[in-house]
Amino acid sequence: MRLSREKINRLGHVVTDVLVSSEDVQFIEDRDTIRQNVIKIFQDLLKHEELIDAEVRRKIVSQKKEILEGTPEWDILYRKYYSEEMRKLGIAETSRS
Repeated sequence: MRLSREKINRLGHVVTDVLVSSEDVQFIEDRDTIRQNVIKIFQDLLKHEELIDAEVRRKIVSQKKEILEGTPEWDILYRKYYSEEMRKLGIAETSRS
């Protein structure tokens, strides 16, 4: 997902505002430091998402059979491989059997 710098900054402000307004959260850092850390977390997650997207697309292209983007088969494989990659990073829950 692509987000502009302005949108990431806005999200950082929103998350920080919510945290500051919560009575359950106490800060040991100043508000700006918290906001900057939130923004860094968003940037890191988006970078991981870009890498995962590229890896998933590589896996789909490497199939023996050509699978065209936009087809139901491509969408199913994309979701499957995307979930697998997210689990590898510990971002998504593992399925429970």
